[in-house]
Amino acid sequence: MSYFVTGATGFIGCHLVQELVDHREGTIFVLVRAGSLPRLRSLIGRWGSDRVVPVVGDLSEDLLGLDPAWIEEQRGTIEHVFHLAAVYDMTADDATNEAMNVGGTRNAVALAGALDAGCFHQTSSVAAAGEFRGRFEETMFDEGQHLPSPYHRTKFESEKIVREESVVPWRVYRPSIVVGDSVRGATDKVDGPYYFFATIKALRDALPSWLPLVGVDLGDTNVVPVDYVAKAMDHLAHLPGHDGETFHLVNPEPQAVVDMFNAFCRAAGAPQFATPLDRRITSGGPLALLPRGLRPSSYVAGLIGSAPVQLLLEQTVGRFGIPAEVLAHTSFTAEFDSRRTERALAGSGIAVPDLESYADVLWGYWEENLDTSTARDSRAVAALAGKHVLITGASSGIGQVVALKVAQAGGIPVLVARGKDKLEDLRTTIELRGGTAHVYPCDLSDLAAIDRMCAQVLTDLPSVDFVVNNAGRSIRRSLKLSQDRFHDFERTMQLNYFGAIRLVMGVLPTMRDQRRGHVVNISSIGVQTNPPRFSAYVASKAALDSWSNVVSSELVGDGVTFTGIHMPLVRTPMIAPTKLYDKFPTISPAQAADLVIRAMVDRPHEINTALGNVGAVAHTVAPKLAFRLLNMAYHVFPDSAAAQGDSGTRESEQIMLARVFKGIHW
Repeated sequence: MSYFVTGATGFIGCHLVQELVDHREGTIFVLVRAGSLPRLRSLIGRWGSDRVVPVVGDLSEDLLGLDPAWIEEQRGTIEHVFHLAAVYDMTADDATNEAMNVGGTRNAVALAGALDAGCFHQTSSVAAAGEFRGRFEETMFDEGQHLPSPYHRTKFESEKIVREESVVPWRVYRPSIVVGDSVRGATDKVDGPYYFFATIKALRDALPSWLPLVGVDLGDTNVVPVDYVAKAMDHLAHLPGHDGETFHLVNPEPQAVVDMFNAFCRAAGAPQFATPLDRRITSGGPLALLPRGLRPSSYVAGLIGSAPVQLLLEQTVGRFGIPAEVLAHTSFTAEFDSRRTERALAGSGIAVPDLESYADVLWGYWEENLDTSTARDSRAVAALAGKHVLITGASSGIGQVVALKVAQAGGIPVLVARGKDKLEDLRTTIELRGGTAHVYPCDLSDLAAIDRMCAQVLTDLPSVDFVVNNAGRSIRRSLKLSQDRFHDFERTMQLNYFGAIRLVMGVLPTMRDQRRGHVVNISSIGVQTNPPRFSAYVASKAALDSWSNVVSSELVGDGVTFTGIHMPLVRTPMIAPTKLYDKFPTISPAQAADLVIRAMVDRPHEINTALGNVGAVAHTVAPKLAFRLLNMAYHVFPDSAAAQGDSGTRESEQIMLARVFKGIHW
């Protein structure tokens, strides 16, 4: 059995090919334009299979532009043709939609006939239902529905081509709004709800999370993760006896638009929306007797879609990166029945996860990989473009996101960490996005290895403009449990202090010769607040702070400056072993990376949080009171070994203190 796939380099397509590689046998031919071959070769490496074979062609040409000899050679050998290449963009113009969605589908259908394929699988969309009102079943297609945009029209027309022109058996799949992977959050495009993420981030950064915002009930939407869509398509395509059927790849329980936004607001730590006038009022009581099209909620949707309001929206929210067309189609007028699909998937273990269970994963991936605010910041671009930024601990967490943001601003990340494979993956990601990065694996607890790495970096690169000392080791253990563990203090100091200053001293001669250089040390809020159980960790960070403060006066005349960031608790792999922190308020690696970018752009001597400053003042003006409060926290928060045995009452006390003193390492 062999396969032919169009759109394999696209969002859904690359996930489907991975499913075929993992679970099916046979060759997988994938259509690719000549210009996309480098991207495809990179994807083949990630798919990890030599069964994926590129076939150069073009969606806009007859029979997809394939060599007639190749078609003749493969005739009768390809069991499944998956057609995914299309425009999945509500904002695309009419000509683009027509050429890709309609013309491309017609050419793919003709190719399937020429190949005498076993089955043609069309990836359509629930957009084919247009503005149908009511329950739209999987057996329904041409119901006289209004098709309000070029996207809706071409999705309908391309599906019609499959139904009327395919000479081989066919199956149609209609996904709803497809978002990133529910496990990793991965996506390669900003579409659908992602258009609103920048606004959610702005609300998070400007307003406290407890502040309620007034929202409007905009009806229901329907969101599914891409991994569900790919797994379902693979399973449904191989079930016998379903040719000529259509499958709705949707959430059986539609989500209210405002609930979807609030799920992402919670994931971001942003304020949430309350709807004083929700559907219980606008669609309940006497209003329920009105036809659906005459209810207030329908008028709101119609008003948003009107030409004058669209123009107004384009000049307002459009300037924040939210297309007016998307606002007009955030909700669906139809409810999509998926009982046939659910029956076909029964027993497979494939089901749509609840959005609440993976909203934080989607948000985290967007914030770390797709947020382009750094590229749009002219000051960041001016400070970082063309500059070499050496980042330690770059294989994960804060360091990884800093590297992505530096590359986004045109800088050149110099990636340093122990794990070479992860660094190479990060370099590949940066290069696929058009950037440049260098990889230098190094064990930063080995001083001789640091010397060798610095020598190699200075030989290979024309300059080192910034150093971000991000790599670190944290140990949470009380002194009474550390009596026979003096090595905890030694190894923490070795990496957090000795390794950091050895690295800086290794590149200092070059920075002095350049008459420029800036060092960013990732310190800790603990240096200001002195939380119990962190004596090893806080002491190592305090040592780095003190060293930097002293040498700053020696080096400022040489153009070399320092910034210490007293970082609050960050949700990184370093804190993952402390399960106590799972329920604590933290900032994200992307928020921490934004502070690092600010440190490189503005070059302040310190970046502190308000709570960290309060802690430092308290220790200065009322040290006895401060130590008594910390002693109370010492008794409330257990040592790690005892944490699992605590009562629920003690846990509630812990969470209360953690929220009041947000960001402190307890």
